[in-house]
Amino acid sequence: MKTGTANLPLHYGAAPRWLFERMVRLAREIAIIMVEEYGTQGFLQRLADPFWFQAFGCVLGFDWHSSGLTTTTCGALKEGLRPVARELGLFVAGGKGKTSRRTPQEIEAFAPFLQISPEPLVYASKMAAKVDNTAVQDGYQLYHHVLVFDRDGHWAVIQQGMNPLNRYARRYHWLGDTLEDFCCEPHSAVCCDIRQPTLNMVALESDQARQATTEVAKLPPEKVLQEVEHLRELELPARHAVQLQDISTRYLKRVLLQTYERQPENFETLLGLRGVGPATIRALSLVAELMYGAEPSFRDPARFSFAHGGKDGTPYPVNRANYDRTIYLLRTAIARAKIGQRDRLEALKRLARLEEDSNHATHPMGSKTRSPAPR
Repeated sequence: MKTGTANLPLHYGAAPRWLFERMVRLAREIAIIMVEEYGTQGFLQRLADPFWFQAFGCVLGFDWHSSGLTTTTCGALKEGLRPVARELGLFVAGGKGKTSRRTPQEIEAFAPFLQISPEPLVYASKMAAKVDNTAVQDGYQLYHHVLVFDRDGHWAVIQQGMNPLNRYARRYHWLGDTLEDFCCEPHSAVCCDIRQPTLNMVALESDQARQATTEVAKLPPEKVLQEVEHLRELELPARHAVQLQDISTRYLKRVLLQTYERQPENFETLLGLRGVGPATIRALSLVAELMYGAEPSFRDPARFSFAHGGKDGTPYPVNRANYDRTIYLLRTAIARAKIGQRDRLEALKRLARLEEDSNHATHPMGSKTRSPAPR
């Protein structure tokens, strides 16, 4: 199940080597302690929580409001777990840019250490990316994808997309243990500060649209292309976040030949086909609405503000129990970590700043503005 989404301003550059090396050591120690206390599944559950993950990145030493927190924290965790992965039974595949595209190969490389076949993990990685890049068209192009998994096949995905127009990044979290359906309401908590019209083919209210879109994909390409040309002549309602000029009928015909030959049995199968991307889903959903009257959802899956909330209840009251639990878990892990005294003290200071922000956000004399941490 997707457990969260977070919006962050785009920052460029890289973490300095001296900082990253310390992040690797601390990430390893926290991971070891968390696995000892809660098992690999317990640690995966926390990685899939956008609030806990953000606090984790802050404690490691990265900027709370930077998009780089996602990539650097995941990179530090991957490097930190590398020497202890077999012993701990916890593995990390993927990363930023070109590294993200090597995720399937990295998963398969761990096959000798797994109790299951790697195929379900490869499929989960592929579908998580396909849903957030193609089925949920929110304007954020994925550039970072990491799958964290254990030897029994439990997994979590952390991926991030960027929107160069508003200069923000959006982070997506998935958790395999609670996943019921890749294509219907996979979110349990979507947290971000920016909402916008979004073609949301995994919304509950898009159920008929998913079925109709799959039926359209099974039709002869000539009939679908004829309907697309007809759509160009119609006056579409303003609510449509779809641009017909972005749809190339030449490319679409090649994809439709593939879908017609494969006859996908459901929307998930259609989405998983090679070559079926955002433009194809946009075109098919429009034709499905024209032919079957099945309207897709344009609801942004974002449900909560990225922050833990505000004293005045905007956008919702601070969940102090959740906030305090995160701080307690991280403080315990840091205190037990086998790292240098200076590194431990610095991490505890950063955690204390998060706690101070929590108290400030909920204190009756505090500011009415939302606390920015743990972002």
